[in-house]
Amino acid sequence: MSRILVIDDERSIRNTLKDILEYEKYVVDVAEDGVKGLEKVKGGEYDIILCDIKMPAMDGIEVLEKLNEMGADMPVVMISGHGNIDTAVEAIKKGAYDFIEKPLDLNRLLITIRNAMDKSTLVTETKNLKKKVNKKYEIVGQSEAILKVIEMADRVARTDARVLITGSNGTGKELVARRIHDLSPRVNGPFVEVNCAAIPSELIESELFGHEKGAFTSAVKQRKGKFEQANGGTLFLDEIGDMSLSAQAKVLRALQESIISRVGSDSAIKVDVRVVAATNKNLSEEIERGNFREDLYHRLSVILIRVPTLNERVEDIPLLANHFIGQICNEYGIPEKIMTAEAIQELSKIQWTGNIREFRNVVERLIILCDKKITREDVLSYAAPLK
Repeated sequence: MSRILVIDDERSIRNTLKDILEYEKYVVDVAEDGVKGLEKVKGGEYDIILCDIKMPAMDGIEVLEKLNEMGADMPVVMISGHGNIDTAVEAIKKGAYDFIEKPLDLNRLLITIRNAMDKSTLVTETKNLKKKVNKKYEIVGQSEAILKVIEMADRVARTDARVLITGSNGTGKELVARRIHDLSPRVNGPFVEVNCAAIPSELIESELFGHEKGAFTSAVKQRKGKFEQANGGTLFLDEIGDMSLSAQAKVLRALQESIISRVGSDSAIKVDVRVVAATNKNLSEEIERGNFREDLYHRLSVILIRVPTLNERVEDIPLLANHFIGQICNEYGIPEKIMTAEAIQELSKIQWTGNIREFRNVVERLIILCDKKITREDVLSYAAPLK
């Protein structure tokens, strides 16, 4: 049941609103001033707050400011018998959901509350979704090798420095890139990923920089590229070692000047993008072969982070096994299965050529094919071909 807090120094209004809203099946708390109202917010959770503006000790605008400082994100509807346009504008600028004048129009008040509740529900759902997403991209491990990676990612995240992440396929390079973004000042901006190996060389420039209508045969309308889509956020260029030389030249210009041009246009577009790149290739060797620009390498590699293979962090296998069991069983909607210590020990003996990606696939296979308890014999039966 939805909870509402009414903050008003007039007892008659507090009691009237409480009676009306409880009749509408809301749970209602009241406070006679801003100070007591903030104490109630600290002590409980509310879906919406109705707050008077003119109050002794602390007025409604001050309450709104304090709520912002506390990080409270429930909608606040300001009510006042002394309202004017300036007061309403100030309240909205400071984050109020709406402003209603006294005497209160009951129909408008109830509609405003319902709309505010919809917003509150959406905010809650978004928070829960973000938690799920963040959990999905969590870096799991306590080995010295992975802790070094986490420490460096956390340190560089606070800056705008470009980062080059290296490591074998399946080691979790994308997780490092996402951690850098999530801990950066750009966290509220977009995180845009481009797999350079998955895009044909003739389309990579259009994918990165966009194109104008008619720039080529299939360009039936104007299209923004990934650089523009990532404006204000982070652009993750995965497998950058597979990018064509012509696209490399344009990426170099974008990094140097923060300017791009769409395919088929000479117009310059200013972009504010942090670039994080990743590769499973040895770029020094690619430079010697003439496949990768040395000047681009130096632009990208302000910070170098190498992600270890799973075989270099075997001590993390118990943690990873438990993490993936919980994650996969939750996805399938089944009770969590148990993996015996002997089964985990057997998994630790395997040479994981596919790293974390292969390991997760094996755990998923064991969950599907085994009973409630995953044993050593199960690992020998279903993971042995991967040795």
